[in-house]
Amino acid sequence: MNWPGPLVRATLIRRYKRFLADFTLPDGQTAVGHCVNTGSMKTCIAEGAPCWLTHHDNPKRKLKYSWQAIHMPDGWVGVNTSLANALTVEAINAGVIAELQGYADCRTEKKYGHNSRVDIFLSGPDRPDCYVEVKNVTLLLEAGTAGFPDAVTQRGAKHLQELRDVLSQGDRAVLLYCVQRASANRVAAADRFDPHYAATLRKAALEGLEIYAYQAEMSESAIALKRALPVTLSC
Repeated sequence: MNWPGPLVRATLIRRYKRFLADFTLPDGQTAVGHCVNTGSMKTCIAEGAPCWLTHHDNPKRKLKYSWQAIHMPDGWVGVNTSLANALTVEAINAGVIAELQGYADCRTEKKYGHNSRVDIFLSGPDRPDCYVEVKNVTLLLEAGTAGFPDAVTQRGAKHLQELRDVLSQGDRAVLLYCVQRASANRVAAADRFDPHYAATLRKAALEGLEIYAYQAEMSESAIALKRALPVTLSC
């Protein structure tokens, strides 16, 4: 998919108030950008690092720039978490995610569980329905290893429980990690950031939860999921 707007090169000055970041533009001016990523962004912040922003002309927008990616010492990292679901749907439709092929219908934000909406719902004749939760991954645990989560996530634990409930009903439950870190060669459960989530994840896997990871390839023109990565659940 194309970036959601014309791409602009910039340099990070600082991130603050979770949703805001200051950047230096190529002409030397300072711009405030919207930071879509509300998480801790551990291992994704470096003052003075090159960044990619997108520019938006919508007069209804308070901020004209959105932060899309940052270049860390190990390579580019996509920090716009809101792209993960669209990237996954695109990859399913393009046949990239082999494990999720063969369904006639693909819907998003279907109600399920306890007052929740599943990211992607796949259905088709003569096969179980498939519920897919998508998680964006940027955390670098060690060289080559990306991890999730990067902070305690009660919401993530809730989603795992709802996926376990799906399994008990005889349907497919899938957790898909959308990895926006170029240097990653695998994904691991980040026990030291949220041991409860990691333990629940391992239990759900034993019950039949399918866990996959696909890595995004980024350029100045587009971003797309391209490559499957192995997932490690051991402590």
